[in-house]
Amino acid sequence: MAFLALDIGNTRLKWALYSAPRPGAGPLHHGAVFLEAIDDLAETEWKDLPAPSSMLGSIVAGEGIRRRAEAQLEIWDVEPRWVVSSASAGGVTNGYEHPNRLGVDRWVALIGARQRILGRGAPKPVLVVMVGTAVTVDALDASGRFLGGLILPGFGLMLRALEMGTAGLKAPTGEAVDFPTNTSDALMSGGSEAIAGAVDRMYQKLQKRSGEAPALFMGGGAAVKLAAITEHPVEMVDTLIFDGLLHLQSKRLAL
Repeated sequence: MAFLALDIGNTRLKWALYSAPRPGAGPLHHGAVFLEAIDDLAETEWKDLPAPSSMLGSIVAGEGIRRRAEAQLEIWDVEPRWVVSSASAGGVTNGYEHPNRLGVDRWVALIGARQRILGRGAPKPVLVVMVGTAVTVDALDASGRFLGGLILPGFGLMLRALEMGTAGLKAPTGEAVDFPTNTSDALMSGGSEAIAGAVDRMYQKLQKRSGEAPALFMGGGAAVKLAAITEHPVEMVDTLIFDGLLHLQSKRLAL
């Protein structure tokens, strides 16, 4: 009953192998590769893994990347299955104007966040922040309804935009500090404050709408840069997409 979960973003493919698709399970094996290295997975990281009997994935990287990932899955007798955003699933109602147009990574992360909250007892609103190539800030109310969210450029995109559009701003990556006194720190601090400001604004709006302080989950490769400057209590969770995939697969098997 081994289960393989795939999270394919715009930069990396992350994977986790579980003994069974059971919510809350810890992975037997896991890893991540840049998209350029997908074609070597069958001969490297996946070569000696136990064969999964099922897989489910979230992918935003496009059709070509999906085909390359499926080619690597041919080392096992497993049917590739990919989540598609829908009007409702996993205890979450999709409030997007066109539900199927919501990024599937955001959708699955919301399902993972909802299940994490319900596992603690009484439901409450949640703000889900994913910091990757792009940054998403998504609001989920206490009933499990996705209210909407923001999309911002991530740190790398912000810095590249400034380098392309201005003269003299090509500087090494700096640190986020309160009062930057060099260009590198000014660039990193500006990006951090811009993203943190969006998070704090959405937190306040969700708190006002819900009448209670929401939980704030933050994940993604650059999330640690934001946690220290965000005004509200933050829980770092880098497995929300895997949590969502585990829940969806477990429900499918229970039907």
